[in-house]
Amino acid sequence: MGVLSRRKNKKYSYEPRYYKNEDKDGNPFEIRHKFDDYRSTIDNRGLKSKFNNAMRDYKEGTERKARTRIYIIAAVLILLFLWFIDFDLSIFSF
Repeated sequence: MGVLSRRKNKKYSYEPRYYKNEDKDGNPFEIRHKFDDYRSTIDNRGLKSKFNNAMRDYKEGTERKARTRIYIIAAVLILLFLWFIDFDLSIFSF
């Protein structure tokens, strides 16, 4: 019996013949997200650093207008839900 060896996968890096790389950002066919350059939680190592960066972004990145808009939308949705299930407000009267 011979020794079984596993074949390695072939690597394929496509580069067009007449392409001139002017922006020097690497491969033009690389798939990247549109907002990766603006996120601070993309290239972090470890759970603790991801959590710390997410908390810092939450504390620094929220605007007052955005928070009030979210509160108004949540209140409207709750009122619509209560109206849909025919909630009786007379239980709050003294």
